[in-house]
Amino acid sequence: MKRRDFLTGMAAAPIAAASVNRTSASARPSQERIAGRAPIKQSVMGSVWGQSELSFEERCQVLQRIGFQGMDLPRPQQVPILRDHGLTPTLMVGTGTGFQDGLIRRELHDQFEPAFIEGIDMCADLGCPNLIALPGERRGMSYEEGMANAIAMFDRVVDYAEERGVILCMEITNAKVESDNRTDQIFSSLDWGLNVCRGTGSPNVKIVYDIYHVQITDGDVTRNLRDNIDLICHIHTAGVPGRTEIDDTNELNYRFIANAIADLGYTGFVAHEHRPGPGRDAIESLEQAYDIMNV
Repeated sequence: MKRRDFLTGMAAAPIAAASVNRTSASARPSQERIAGRAPIKQSVMGSVWGQSELSFEERCQVLQRIGFQGMDLPRPQQVPILRDHGLTPTLMVGTGTGFQDGLIRRELHDQFEPAFIEGIDMCADLGCPNLIALPGERRGMSYEEGMANAIAMFDRVVDYAEERGVILCMEITNAKVESDNRTDQIFSSLDWGLNVCRGTGSPNVKIVYDIYHVQITDGDVTRNLRDNIDLICHIHTAGVPGRTEIDDTNELNYRFIANAIADLGYTGFVAHEHRPGPGRDAIESLEQAYDIMNV
């Protein structure tokens, strides 16, 4: 969407918001029927904007109008703008780890540790619940050695994370789709990441359950979600295949998944990470995605 179209469209925002809310209410079952059911808090990743020319503040205005409650990976200096629009920073980077050299590189742990401490303080001070760390590429390393190394890194900093109330997390990726550029990432199956979390013995080490990647790596999205909800702190959505919208152009039934998430009493955020498909309007896709998950 062009900036001029956005500015015109904001004048009709109350009408559009009411329409979305009416649709959501009629399409979802009563939450009171499920004991412990929690409404889903939704956030977004930067990918959802596509080639939008909107400023950061204008994007915040759009999210607030639709009903979103957070944003993944803002820069620290952007957080006050988020707060001005009723939005929360939901996931932050700041551990020194990367997709190439990550947690499993024991020789870099001395370098990572002070970065973790700084990142934990940043999240605690900004009110962000989750700090993401990247496990990294295997480059021939066994899964067992990588697991031991990742646990060792978390062991260095997890007590401080617990003290400051910050969750340390890792995101599953898939090693199958070459265009995703993650073919050698060690966290390419749920069991590996879940076992790292269990190996730390800490409630403050969890995973980002990226539904797009889980569908490709493990499948059985809803059962895996239900079985491991205690080790999940954050959820990402995107359509499969193609990582585009979560509507009926993809193979997953996201309304069904949304109800399963709500039924579990999950209180974390669900962040949209789709890329607008060809010819799709970014804001219309956001409205649609919000409605699908607003159960």
